[in-house]
Amino acid sequence: MVSTGSTSNQGSTTHQKVTLAKGLNMGLRKAMEADDKVLLMGEDVGKLGGVFRITDGLQKDFGEDRVIDSPLAESGIVGTAVGMAMRGYRPVVEIQFDGFVYPAYDQIVCQVAKLHFRSQGRIKMPMVIRIPFGGGIGAVEHHSESPEAQFAHTPGLKVVACSNPADGYWMIQQAIAHDDPVIFLEPKRQYHADKAELDESAEPAPLFTSRVVRSGSDATLLAYGPTVKTAMKAAEAAAGEGTSLEVIDLRTLSPLDMGPVYDSVRRTGRAVVVHEAHVNLGMGAELAARITEECFYSLEAPVLRVGGFDTPYPASRLEEEWLPDLDRVLDAVDRSLEM
Repeated sequence: MVSTGSTSNQGSTTHQKVTLAKGLNMGLRKAMEADDKVLLMGEDVGKLGGVFRITDGLQKDFGEDRVIDSPLAESGIVGTAVGMAMRGYRPVVEIQFDGFVYPAYDQIVCQVAKLHFRSQGRIKMPMVIRIPFGGGIGAVEHHSESPEAQFAHTPGLKVVACSNPADGYWMIQQAIAHDDPVIFLEPKRQYHADKAELDESAEPAPLFTSRVVRSGSDATLLAYGPTVKTAMKAAEAAAGEGTSLEVIDLRTLSPLDMGPVYDSVRRTGRAVVVHEAHVNLGMGAELAARITEECFYSLEAPVLRVGGFDTPYPASRLEEEWLPDLDRVLDAVDRSLEM
């Protein structure tokens, strides 16, 4: 299902610089070429190519039966996909914005997450629910939210978050190939922000794994999705002041791949978790608990968390004050080093 071939029928080369949006588009195309049971569905994903143009050109090339423009009804989109998955298809549904997922929440947690268990394994649920998430695009609530902890807390769902173009390309194919339902989180402010090298002939990392993206020795920064870039900038700034920060891109939120995290924290003795979601009962709390349980005698300071404030997402003119930024991350690092 996951292609490691060098070219597509669109004439692409094995090495090219692409945005996250383009990487996801190419990954969806590869998955659809490899398996005619893969189909896409969502609001405006066909003719328009999605509000962020992630599905651009796919309806033209694969037809309206495989790239389906749905009504504005998230519960209907996911409910229809459940029936398709039960009949052997591999539906990929797009929730147009993170805050729009809640009308489908009942379908996701009561049907998508439970059917495999309810049927004692007889029914598979190979579907992917793509959710653009996070802030930073000048939008308000329902368009800038981070609901990942609610899905990671639900048994039966796998939850992953890509942070760069290469991961977007490979991870979407791997998620589609997986037989369990996957909540696929895409940092919307990164869609068109940066280009990075994509080698289509490379061997991708397994889907449910975290990865060290910058080595360091003084403290460990844990991030995923949009905050990986924030953490990398913080590590760069800290290096200028003589502080060496290790950065781990978690990539998978359920299941969490804690091996690289434990190895890092045992070396550095300190950990700071960075995410855009508000801190109360967020992913940082689970990570802090697990690190404390496993690495207690290696810790030189408590695990600290940097995230959004415990309020609804603010008006766009205030979002940069609300989101975790370079200064707030570095302040947490300084507090950890002072303990």
